[in-house]
Order: sequence, then structure tokens, then C-alpha cells
Amino acid sequence: MASTTSLATSSAGIPEDKPNPKHVLLMLDMQKFMLEEQPVGVPAAKAVHQNLAQLIFDPLPNEVVIDKRKNNAFAGTTLGSYVAPDAEVVVVGFQTDFSVRATCSAALGRGNEVILLKEAHATFDRIEVLHGGGITPAAAIEAEIEAELEEAGVHIFEMRDLRGIFEDR
Repeated sequence: MASTTSLATSSAGIPEDKPNPKHVLLMLDMQKFMLEEQPVGVPAAKAVHQNLAQLIFDPLPNEVVIDKRKNNAFAGTTLGSYVAPDAEVVVVGFQTDFSVRATCSAALGRGNEVILLKEAHATFDRIEVLHGGGITPAAAIEAEIEAELEEAGVHIFEMRDLRGIFEDR
């Protein structure tokens, strides 16, 4: 089953005369089950749901939804034709250690400025197979990936910064 990436811009969609907006919101793998209570959803489902509700949750008729089959939303899709290499890309969604990491890394590689919103992305706890087993909590994985991506050049913003992200700057 393919995952989807929703593409939104700071205006009311992608105007025909401006196919490559300068500010883009990528909502990765927005699947309803991720936001359900545990054991089905991610551990941070409640907080992430509240934060994502501040964004465009369901795509508007003029916004682009792209099916993807790989973690990197740019790989094997038309996403790159909608996102200019000089666009600022704001990333939210699921799963931090798969699609979020891969798509942020790919966007950086394309030359995009990338912003990842804290508490607007999440993953599941990880069952460790090696080194004595155990479980790594999702929150630890999310923090680890944020640190890794920040080191690579991704800007990590708080939800309180949301309003300023999409204002004309």
C-alpha cells in the first residue's frame, strides 16, 4: 500500500502561474491510524494530533497529494516538479525515523531550506533486536532524529513558531 505526501503552500494552493512556491508544507504519511490511541497509534498521538490540527489537515481541492512507495517522498514521484530547489520546505508527519528523516535529507540534498516542526512528527517505539534487546521509546527516537537532522542542516522549530513560518518574509 502506498503512502501519501500532501503538499501545501503558504497561499491557497499552487497557482497556475507559479508552479514552484517559495514556502511549502509537506505532510508525510498522514494516515489516520497513526493518531489513534495506543496500542494502534504512535505514543505521542494526542499531542501530535493537536499540533497537526493547526495546519491544513485534509488537503484542499487545489493542493497536491502524491502517492509514494519509498521513505524519501522525492524518490520515484513528481514531488520535485512542485518544489523548487530554492523553496523553504516545512516537514511534518510520520514516521520520524523513516519518511521524515529520508525526505528532510533529500530536500537538503536538493538545496532546500528545511524546517522540521517539533511535536508535529512522530514514530513508534522501537524493539531492539541487538545488544540485549529492550525497547527504545519513540520520544528518544524522535529526539535522536531531530538532533541528527539539525546537525545536517535542518532547522528545528517549535510549534509556537508556526505563525511566523508562513508569513511573508
